Amino acid sequence: MKKQLQEADLELFREQVQDAEPLPFEGSEPFRSRPPPFPRPRPIEPPETGGSVTLSESEVETQDFLLFSRPGVQRRVIADLQRGAFPIGLEVDLHGLHAEHARQILAEFLAECAHRHVRCARIIHGKGFGSEGRPPVLKQKVNYWLRLYDQVLAFCSATRRDGGTGAVYVLLRNPNKAARSGARS
Repeated sequence: MKKQLQEADLELFREQVQDAEPLPFEGSEPFRSRPPPFPRPRPIEPPETGGSVTLSESEVETQDFLLFSRPGVQRRVIADLQRGAFPIGLEVDLHGLHAEHARQILAEFLAECAHRHVRCARIIHGKGFGSEGRPPVLKQKVNYWLRLYDQVLAFCSATRRDGGTGAVYVLLRNPNKAARSGARS
């Protein structure tokens, strides 16, 4: 049982300690839980063009409507892609960016798509209205850059509801299938 202080004793105590100042604390800090470690993102490098397949940007012809597919992709799949039948997993808007900045963002975007196992993505490159009399710069670059990535199976210009010739649907390789087929070889 706690002993109760009398009011006179409490008043005497307050009078004695009224000008006291706390001493500086020299001990260690109490335990504080730290957040879990977060891995630092590695800079994403665009694929090297020095592989077995060399493709020059001047060899890639850019039409108003973009269409590309790797050998082995079925016509039915391409037709579905052209109709916009695949659900869009992620999208990125590149129009208005400088080419080098757009290239870096595209590399990061495709890496994120692979990380999230995205099957179909949309890339908005714009129609090149700022190019006045010249072909659209980013559209040409995106047309070339996407062909350099092995994970890109096919791409085509989007339907009117999704940006028309100012955007592309990109069909990406299923990373799970790629890992299994690589394990069999």
